[in-house]
Amino acid sequence: MHRRRDARDDAQTCADAAERREADTAGRPDTEAGTRGTETHGSETHGSETHGGEPHGSARPEAGTEARKDAPLRSDAQRNRERILEVALAELTHSADAPLSAIAKKAGVGQGTFYRNFPNREALVLEVYRYEVQQVADTAAQLLATRAPDRALREWMDRLAQYAMAKAGLADAMRRATCSRGSLAGLGHAPLTSAITLLLTANEEAGTIRPGVTPDDFLLAIAGLWQIDPHGDWQTRAARLLDLVMDGLRAGARRG
Repeated sequence: MHRRRDARDDAQTCADAAERREADTAGRPDTEAGTRGTETHGSETHGSETHGGEPHGSARPEAGTEARKDAPLRSDAQRNRERILEVALAELTHSADAPLSAIAKKAGVGQGTFYRNFPNREALVLEVYRYEVQQVADTAAQLLATRAPDRALREWMDRLAQYAMAKAGLADAMRRATCSRGSLAGLGHAPLTSAITLLLTANEEAGTIRPGVTPDDFLLAIAGLWQIDPHGDWQTRAARLLDLVMDGLRAGARRG
């Protein structure tokens, strides 16, 4: 009976997600109407607003767009994209049903810019997840460049805890966005594994942790992070857990 109820719940969730996708699509600006109807304002040209050099209107794509879509984004376009992702993380963590128009408005970009970057809710949610994983992974090298290996590892663990809480808050949005794609398992595994390997290797070479610890060992040791309630006093509980993990890693270290 419970299986049948779960199946009905999942089906309803996917149906709700489909309705939201239709609503999001319906909310996009009409290409030609948007191009004709946009007002001129300051440095903006008739037919398309500008925001840091990026047009807000949904102008018709130029020839060759497909050939250029893999090219690096201009700095202003990259800033727009990152701003959208930062706002989306906060808004979707708070509410899985956050309107895409509200996210665009808070990010300070027009509808055209928003939909050129993220054509639908599913694309936005998945990219928020990937973006947050990559930010966490990149922090490992940054910390190692400015701190002793053991201090870098411990601070990176705090950053990982923040990611874990954000992921928990995004869980509902991610589940709804991936009804048609299945599990998100493995989506961010490679960047995190690379970061963990970098930190563990640096610490083993410095003699600050016990030798032979693998990324899988580390992930098993911190698995309790994903059991912490993100709506409670998660900072205190996460700090205690990670201090215990760090003490365990130091046990048997060659130095000290």
